[in-house]
Amino acid sequence: MNAEPRPALASGARRITGGRRRSRWIAAAELGLISSTFSTIVSQLFAARIGRDAAVDWMTVAAIPARDWAISSEPSWSTILAGIAFHQWADFSWALVFFGVLGRWTADLRPATILLLALPWAVFSSSVEWFALVPLFPFWQPLFTLQQPYWIGLLVHGSSAVMYPLFARLRWRRGHAPGRDVRFTNAWTTGALAVIAVLGAIALFGGHGYELPWMGRDRDQDQAYIRHMSTHHAQGIELARTAAERAQDPHLRKLAMLMVASQTGENRIFENWWLSWFDTEMPDCSTEERAAMPGFLTPAEMRQVKTAPPDQFDKLFVETMGKHHRGAVRMADQMWHSRGDLRLRIMAQAIRHEQQGEIALMHGASGLAAVTTAVRNMLGDNVN
Repeated sequence: MNAEPRPALASGARRITGGRRRSRWIAAAELGLISSTFSTIVSQLFAARIGRDAAVDWMTVAAIPARDWAISSEPSWSTILAGIAFHQWADFSWALVFFGVLGRWTADLRPATILLLALPWAVFSSSVEWFALVPLFPFWQPLFTLQQPYWIGLLVHGSSAVMYPLFARLRWRRGHAPGRDVRFTNAWTTGALAVIAVLGAIALFGGHGYELPWMGRDRDQDQAYIRHMSTHHAQGIELARTAAERAQDPHLRKLAMLMVASQTGENRIFENWWLSWFDTEMPDCSTEERAAMPGFLTPAEMRQVKTAPPDQFDKLFVETMGKHHRGAVRMADQMWHSRGDLRLRIMAQAIRHEQQGEIALMHGASGLAAVTTAVRNMLGDNVN
């Protein structure tokens, strides 16, 4: 008599519980909006702290779907917004996959377990993008992989993944989430807002010449590197501006514009770091210092490129800029292997990847060859 109602009671309990739960797809979509927005804000605020120009990075991301249309010597607001929108769409999609497509295994996990799985998921998703989805199918755009080392995408995906535990709250209808999940997600949200506030304050002071103090172990070496690379970049910008006006190949013109944007942004960061760390104006490099820099072009070499006949310009520019870039790579490698400030070393690692990637792009690298080149550029040493 008493055993028969139990299945009905259990079924009713499941219906009540199910009524308190939301669709995992809706919860995943909300989580995707939150996580992608958080990673966008963190990326924007943190980029300059490790030597990245966020505007140039967003322009590079926008070039994935928009191709050469997105590239200019100075990133426009429309390009920046397009890059942010594409990034957020990608992060949003990964959240849908994690909690929607894979929801059978992930939708009921505890917040701490979600976090433990989300971090390897960030490694997986950033790897799939960097190694396959962007340079190969479906976008076939080698620029992103050759221009940005893998760890940049990993940091962005990681900042998105740390918000995944909030799904434990979003999967319940209002007022029905278990108390322990409410407490955990409240604390997590407070922590995320605190991170944004701290990064925002650091970015605000940094933008006004008050970056965190210099923390290297060889002041003279770091000062020499900043002065030399800034001067080297200035010549590269001058040469790239010439190509942006004179190159016959439209794609080469756009690539030259990207060089101008990248190196101009990096020089702004160098200047800001110098003023923040050393509280003085950056001295110019002497004629002797310029002549000793690897890849630094003589006035005659610069004149030869600028006065080259139209039908010879592209070939000469690729050869000359390749020489210039290889010199910058050697300088960046020396800083990467030095005892300098960690921020300078991280930036140097990205510069050597970027400039080797641009050499490959000038020679038409694409597809699997571009991926292979990017991996080699990111891991290889070039110190002579």
